[in-house]
Amino acid sequence: MSGGSIYVTPDDQVHGLSPQVMYEQFWIKEADQRRKARAVKAAVGLVVGILLAYRFDLPSPPVIGIAAGLLVGAADMFWAWHSYEATAVWRGRRRGETITGKLLRRKLRKHGYHILDGRAVPGQASIDHLVIGPGGIWVVDNEAWDPETEIARYGERLFLGEKYGSKVAKALVDASESLAGVLSKESGIPVTIEPLLAVHGGELRRTVTAEGLTLLKPRLVSRWIIRGPRAEFDGDQVELLARTAARVLRRMS
Repeated sequence: MSGGSIYVTPDDQVHGLSPQVMYEQFWIKEADQRRKARAVKAAVGLVVGILLAYRFDLPSPPVIGIAAGLLVGAADMFWAWHSYEATAVWRGRRRGETITGKLLRRKLRKHGYHILDGRAVPGQASIDHLVIGPGGIWVVDNEAWDPETEIARYGERLFLGEKYGSKVAKALVDASESLAGVLSKESGIPVTIEPLLAVHGGELRRTVTAEGLTLLKPRLVSRWIIRGPRAEFDGDQVELLARTAARVLRRMS
């Protein structure tokens, strides 16, 4: 057939679909396979539980075996759910800025930090969160990659899968430096701002700092800020910086 391919049928079900849609379709198709594998794991847990009960002369080996099997099955079910849920932002089912914003407020407000969401840096890209508190100022953005994208540092370079992450890092570093200049000028308080990127999805085994940017899981952002102060602002300075940032930064709709 002219213009066609002998290797791809015209009704190819995945042709033209986004990676996110394909991921969801394969997840649904593999449900039976996951259930069968879970049943096997639970059976192994049951047998091991019974054997261990007899080995250590524990009472009611069958009950212990059943409990072990149920525990293994429940753990496998939780892990499967957790792995799927970890891709929710990448799949467009949840908003990363909403997740991170809630975590920041829950853990930082009680320590005297202000969180401003969805602001536009003059002459630079918009930012998801600006954190201002006694320990300094941070820009926090959100990003999601597919589950197979390894996020790592090699040498001094940031890698996102097989690609350099320089463009991503430079955008946030430039925005942070621009904002620091604006806040320093408008408030009269010299400040520096550290850029952070909350990573939703992708394969991030540990916190990575490269090319001026720190990438970490959303749940770790607040801990990073509290444990790594970059300045010492008193209450009046924090309030002045927060008011200045709210005044000079345009809120994004």
